[in-house]
Amino acid sequence: MSGHATPIRMTSHKSGPLSGQADVPGDKSISHRSLILGALAVGETVITGLLEGEDVLDTARAMRAFGAEVTRDEAGTWHVHGVGVGGFCEPENVIDCGNSGTGVRLIMGAMATCPITATFTGDASLNKRPMARVTDPLALFGAQSVGRSGGRLPMTIVGAADPVPVRYTVPVPSAQVKSAVLFAGLNAPGQTVVIEQEATRDHTERMLAGFGAEIVTQETDEGRVITLTGQPELTPQTIVVPRDPSSAAFPVCAAIITPGSDVLVPNIGLNPTRAGLFTTLREMGADLSYENPREEGGEPVADLRARFSPDLKGIEVPPERAASMIDEYPVLSVVAAFAQGKTVMRGVKELRVKESDRIEAMAAGLRAGGVEVEDGPDWWIVTGLGHGNVPGGQTCASHLDHRIAMSFMVMGMATQNPVSVDDASPIATSFPIFEGLMAELGADIRRD
Repeated sequence: MSGHATPIRMTSHKSGPLSGQADVPGDKSISHRSLILGALAVGETVITGLLEGEDVLDTARAMRAFGAEVTRDEAGTWHVHGVGVGGFCEPENVIDCGNSGTGVRLIMGAMATCPITATFTGDASLNKRPMARVTDPLALFGAQSVGRSGGRLPMTIVGAADPVPVRYTVPVPSAQVKSAVLFAGLNAPGQTVVIEQEATRDHTERMLAGFGAEIVTQETDEGRVITLTGQPELTPQTIVVPRDPSSAAFPVCAAIITPGSDVLVPNIGLNPTRAGLFTTLREMGADLSYENPREEGGEPVADLRARFSPDLKGIEVPPERAASMIDEYPVLSVVAAFAQGKTVMRGVKELRVKESDRIEAMAAGLRAGGVEVEDGPDWWIVTGLGHGNVPGGQTCASHLDHRIAMSFMVMGMATQNPVSVDDASPIATSFPIFEGLMAELGADIRRD
């Protein structure tokens, strides 16, 4: 499957027990950052376990375009020979980031304080997404941007020839915005300060420190204050990418709603800024355990065991948890359909500006499958029907969104009637082995 391919209609049929081991791909957030920071280091960074989905491969191509040497050996290990902070060269062609909001926003930040010009574009979904949330703070460094109306791609960024450090309060919880500002701050003199009123995933801070940057995080009355000292020489690293908790969400949730299932998902990153879904599932009564907890590369890791859970209860998800599970709400809403009672999700307006309006996309598909959904600007409520009572039978629009497509494939494994999506091709952007992996566990997913 390819995120840039012709549409692939796919149908998920009611499955028998799912069992076995689900070896999900590497973490997408860490994969993007490994390539970008490797390109900004001096020397060779070696990466194993990189997610080889379309989003990350687009970032690898972009790093080559900015002058880094990026190669993959026969064993699947990636090697990045960096050009140093401020060392990006001007790309000869337009940078196509495909479907990846993370990729384009982080790369914009990394080049915004270099004296070069670059033009960015993406697929139909990415070109609808707002970029002003990144270009506004980058302008404070001295970068200029020109794009389509509404601050949308295609967009040209003219990097600052004489960047200045910035103190910036992130207006909405967004790890992408925070990371773009920190990456821009790498090539600005003095100290760049980012203030988060609500904590988001902290991979960028952890990895910057790992590459040798001077970065300090403090909890204050203002919020989380992150101070980065600019113009360091980053030291190349050997990185083992943990497996992606956002990808693990799909086999985990499928096992929880499919009768008789028992699935092990090993080596999953459980960074507390990413693991909100698993906490929520356990609060709903899911049989989900952490086995062999450990730490790898500065990140907490464990093996997840998920078993069929027939007595799920709807809950109110704490709004302050939203940032730690923002990408998992679509598949959580599917689990909520099989619970008893209402699952209330608030403080999630960020879902409306992801690869699609994820609240609208999931609400429409769930309603078409016989599930009651209420929604507002930053909230939605799913009224569960309980195990065995969800009709299904609908065809859902994926809106070029990988997580929408995979969520409805999970739904079809436990509904009374099959569930289809009009286009499953975007799944390749984050989880290229999804179809095969789920089939090995016992799912009945077919291309139409």
